[in-house]
Amino acid sequence: MADEAPRQHLGKHFWIIFSEPVENAGDRRAAHHLHLAHQYDLEARGIMFAAGPFLGDDGKPSGPGMIIIRARDEAAAREIADRDPYHKLGFRKYRLQRWAMNEGTFGLRVNFSNGTYTID
Repeated sequence: MADEAPRQHLGKHFWIIFSEPVENAGDRRAAHHLHLAHQYDLEARGIMFAAGPFLGDDGKPSGPGMIIIRARDEAAAREIADRDPYHKLGFRKYRLQRWAMNEGTFGLRVNFSNGTYTID
C-alpha cells in the first residue's frame, strides 16, 4: 500500500504569513494584547487555520511565527497580514507564501460530558 501512488491530493490552498521580529523595534509587549485580539478575531471568523511560534532548542519561542490563513488571493492575504498590530505598528515584518495542503492527518477527540478535547 505504501508504494501505491495517491489517487488524489487534497489540494487545499492556504496562505502562510511568516511574521519576523525587526531589529530595534522596541518593546512590543504593549501591543501583544492587540495582536492576540487580532488573532482571536481571525480564528472566530474562520480565516485562521493555525498559528504559532517556531521554537528554539530550549522549547521557547525563537525567531519568526507562522500564521496560516484562508484568503481568496494574495491581495486579500496581504490585507489580513497588514491589519496585524505587530505589523501595523512596526514590531514585526512579514513574508507571504501560498501553500497547498496535500497530505496529512490529525485526530480530534471531544468529550461532551466535561467539555474537554484532545488534538493529536
